[in-house]
Parts: sequence; C-alpha cells; structure tokens
Amino acid sequence: MLLLQLPEDVLYHIASYLDHRSLCRLSQACKSTHRFVSRDAVWRKIAKEFLNTGITRDGTDIYPHVPLKERVKIAQNWFNGVCKRASPLKWKTKLLPWLQLDGDILFLSQAANIGAYHLHQGSRRLLRSPFEIYSGHKGDVCRFALTDSNLISGGSDGKILVHSRRNHVSLELLGHNQEVNCLDSKDGLIVSGSRDRTARIWTLTSRSPRDTIPMYDRVWSVAISPTLSSFATGTACCENFSPLRIWNVERSACVCTLGSEFRRGAGVLDILFESPFQLFTCGYDTFIRLWDLRLSPRSCVMEWEEPHDSTLYCIQTDGNHMIASGSSYYGVVRLWDKRQTKCLQFFQLTSDLVSSPVYCLRFSSSHLYAALATALHSLDFKQSPIYIR
Repeated sequence: MLLLQLPEDVLYHIASYLDHRSLCRLSQACKSTHRFVSRDAVWRKIAKEFLNTGITRDGTDIYPHVPLKERVKIAQNWFNGVCKRASPLKWKTKLLPWLQLDGDILFLSQAANIGAYHLHQGSRRLLRSPFEIYSGHKGDVCRFALTDSNLISGGSDGKILVHSRRNHVSLELLGHNQEVNCLDSKDGLIVSGSRDRTARIWTLTSRSPRDTIPMYDRVWSVAISPTLSSFATGTACCENFSPLRIWNVERSACVCTLGSEFRRGAGVLDILFESPFQLFTCGYDTFIRLWDLRLSPRSCVMEWEEPHDSTLYCIQTDGNHMIASGSSYYGVVRLWDKRQTKCLQFFQLTSDLVSSPVYCLRFSSSHLYAALATALHSLDFKQSPIYIR
C-alpha cells in the first residue's frame, strides 16, 4: 500500500511525529504529498511551538488567511532576527506618536491628528498618504484605541473623542481637566486615565463619565479585561501607593493591588491583558512582568529584565510565546521568548545622536511597526525568508 492510500486520519497521525524539516522534505516527494503537507491541519501542532505564527495558547488562529506552512517559515526569521528595515514615514517635529494595527490598516497619531494608512495586501508596504484623517483635538493626541466601529482618542486638551469609523460623526466626552494619558475601550465600555489623578469609566450612551475614581497619582496606563468585568490601572508611583491595581467595573472598587515592593517613581507605562486572568506590565523599573490574577497578587509569575537598564515604554505579545518591547534609548526593540529569561533578539532602529524612545509598537505575522519621535520604522520578516530544508 502506498503512503497516500492510507486513511487521512492515519496520515495526520503520522505527520504529527514529524518536525518542520521532515515535513518539508516529505512535501518535495511528489505533488500529492505536497498538497497534503501544505494543509494547515498538518502544521497546527508545530506552529503552536514557534514564535508569532498566529496560534494563541488557547488555540485561536489570529491570521487564518495566511497558510500555516508559510507562517512557520517566517517564524524562523523572527527567531533569528532576519528582517529588512525601512522608515516609511518621517517628520521634522518631535512627537509622542501612538499606533494601532487593524488588518491591512495602520493608524498613527501625529500631533492633533490620527491618520489611517493602507498597507499593501501582499508586501505590507505602507502607502505614504493617509486615506482618512481623524481630528478634533486642540492639543496632541496622547493615546487612542480601536473597536470595530469606533476610534476613541484622548488628548492633551483633556478631551476624549469617539470617532465613527463608518462615517464622519464624532462624539466629545468631557470630564478630565488635564491631559488624558491613556485609555482603553471594548464593547461600548471606555476607561480613561489622566494627569488629573483620576480614572473615569464611560459608556457610549452619555457624554459624561459613569464613574470617577480618585487615584491620588497620575495615571499612565489602563487596560480592560477581556471579560469586561474589571480593568487595570498603572500610575506614576510618585505617592506612597502601589502603582498597579485591579478594579471592578460595576462597583468601581479596587479588587486588589499587584506587587508588594515598588520603588518610588517606578511608574507603569503599559498594561496588556493576554487572557481574563493574565496580564503583562512594563514601565520605569525596566522589567516586563507577567501577573496571574488566580494566584497571589503579591508577586508576579515571571519577569524579564531590560539588560541596559532602560525604561520600557510599550509591550505587545502574540498570545503565545513571543513578547516585543520598546525601550527608552536609541529606538531599541527587543523580542523575547517567554520560555527564556534572556532577550532573544534586539534591533536598534536609530543611530541618531539624540536618542528617542519607542513610544509604541505593533506587529502582524510578518511585520513589526514602531513609532519613534521623528519616524515610523518597519521590520519586514518576510523579505528574506529562511527556507526550511
């Protein structure tokens, strides 16, 4: 009996014992084996062990339109740091830009405006002119968040603007009297934090905040849990309070504080929920930390230290093994494998004499985009693929 005459379930079982190199050699045997080996079902188990293949820890596929075999090839470039660098956008005035990535659209804030840029579907090359500009702030945009139907921005003017992505209608929310440093939004819920030492909870049905929470310190970061039942706040840590706290959305009450030891001034600059009970934080104390809300809140589960003692401005994960971080000096982006404690790869995006932090970064299966003070940088991990032999 020939190999391909076996039942498919038997073939899948056999394939499950092969590594990625063996599978690629098998695919070269004939056209029939090539068609079989190219199926996503063959690569799913292997892809879950690689970096940034789009298969999350719970099995969700983030990039179902890209064949898994291709993603495993690109994943080796992420692991080995093989990429092509570019600076698709530059500007003369120093800014504090912010990024969001939604499929083939990149959103970038520059001063008081947010531009929406198309990415070429194949090459992911950024088209230099925005096809849409969201405006309305009288000061710089500090942060913004995306939902399926809205773009919500907070500015240095203390305003929060809800821009419809389907038409040109915008809603203005008033409440903060100083700059809105951070905000997050999910399913009609908005949480914002400000230099005015308050966090506020909003809904899209009212222009006024539903609740105002005094924080006794400047709020640098917020993140809403995927369940919408709680949110996390990170403060500047200038007062004698823990900078990281979890709040109940319905009662606007503090559920717990995370960490038992903290240095004065070690504020939390970015928070990311990876699941309803796991979140990542980073900030001035140079550590990325993973917290598990099912365990004791006094200590984190894991931590990764920035080796050059630099402030960490932003983090992003692939939902599985990879973390990307942006630090405060010379535009350094680092890639981390959660299964290791040391940095896996790092990229210095600028050699300018005047250093710039990486204020925000976002990545897809093949590209990473990072916003610095005077430029948007891209790393293309698809350009020079390491072919599996």
